[in-house]
Amino acid sequence: MFLTVIVLVVAVLGFRLLGALGVGRFASWPVSAAHGMAVLLVVTASAHFVPSGSPLPMPGHGDMVAMVPPFVPFPSAVVYLTGVLELLGAAGLVLARTRWAAGFALAALFVVMFPANVHAALAGVSFGGDEATPLWFRTPEQVLFIAVALWATKGADRTLLPIPRRRPVAG
Repeated sequence: MFLTVIVLVVAVLGFRLLGALGVGRFASWPVSAAHGMAVLLVVTASAHFVPSGSPLPMPGHGDMVAMVPPFVPFPSAVVYLTGVLELLGAAGLVLARTRWAAGFALAALFVVMFPANVHAALAGVSFGGDEATPLWFRTPEQVLFIAVALWATKGADRTLLPIPRRRPVAG
């Protein structure tokens, strides 16, 4: 139940430790948070693609499909799509040029995916045979993920594309 939070905290602290040891890229907490969140997203996104019942110690695609509320059409495709979006978000957080947009896009994605967490908790959806994660844990966990995604944008470049400059017309 606490594995995702542990992965996130250990990754953020590990990157920040590298910064303290002189690795300039990780000299700030927000950048370390961006990279830590990217590590978490690679781990969680992989569950969207791994077959259920695999020997890996993680939930699989079937477990993720079971989380999708009944009102959402094409649950298997939605699980694959959200896995791809998580991977794109991870890449976006690591790249300084896209960190700001990725952080806000991930925060929105976490909000949009929250009904699946509510459904999973209330319907008792288990992951790989483990007990369902209760809502009292899922809710603050999701708030933490949103907060870290937004924190990662602090100080990030807000320009996604260079603004073309007009050249003076010679006359």
